[in-house]
Amino acid sequence: MLAAQRKDRILDLLRADGRVVAKELAAAWDLSEDTVRRDLRELAADGLLHRVHGGALPASPAVADFTARTAIATDAKSEVAQLAASLVRPGQTVAIDGGTTARELARRLPPDLRATVVTHSPTVAVELATHPTVEVIIVGGRLFKHSVVAAGAAAHEAIGRVSVDAFFLGVTGIHPTAGLTTGDADEAAVKRAWVGRAAETYVLGSGEKIGAASPFEVVPLADVTAVLTDAAAPERGVAELRAAGVDVRRP
Repeated sequence: MLAAQRKDRILDLLRADGRVVAKELAAAWDLSEDTVRRDLRELAADGLLHRVHGGALPASPAVADFTARTAIATDAKSEVAQLAASLVRPGQTVAIDGGTTARELARRLPPDLRATVVTHSPTVAVELATHPTVEVIIVGGRLFKHSVVAAGAAAHEAIGRVSVDAFFLGVTGIHPTAGLTTGDADEAAVKRAWVGRAAETYVLGSGEKIGAASPFEVVPLADVTAVLTDAAAPERGVAELRAAGVDVRRP
């Protein structure tokens, strides 16, 4: 089997099974594990999978930059955002993460809602600038341009002085064993800080993120209240999360 054929087959298996194990592939194809690992490294370098110990998991399409992500799964994100908006109660103080689904959530908060939103996302803040009864508090810091959010020491210090009723968390990967992941270590740290300051944490998890993984863990699945996803999210992925004890909610 040629290298290109092996790589196509690896990607097919990832789509079908949700993971591949290098040792099993080597045995099935009568190849050395080093050959399979080289294929996995090259596919990972192209952004087509995420390597883990012993094999690989599907890579998340949500690791693209903010502008590119605006065109990914727009209907699904709208469903997730509407579900998230229904969880915000009058009088609450909530934190909203950065990202395209988070921005959609800000757009969908009811016009008569009286609440406080704290965010480290300039795009979320701008969406709420014209909301008549939502108070907006912006957390500042170094701008992480990839996701258009504040990061770094200043953001951490500010977050550490706020307590919120709920945090709406954006991630790029939601996997039953890899947990909740994202593509940047500093951004993961800011998200983790918010989880630590929230009474409840809801994951904004449109279907393309379920079963996928990225390099940096945010928190384990056990640390969040629920994963909010869309009606068309993959049944297998949803079932695996529920089997792992995760509260998965759909419209």
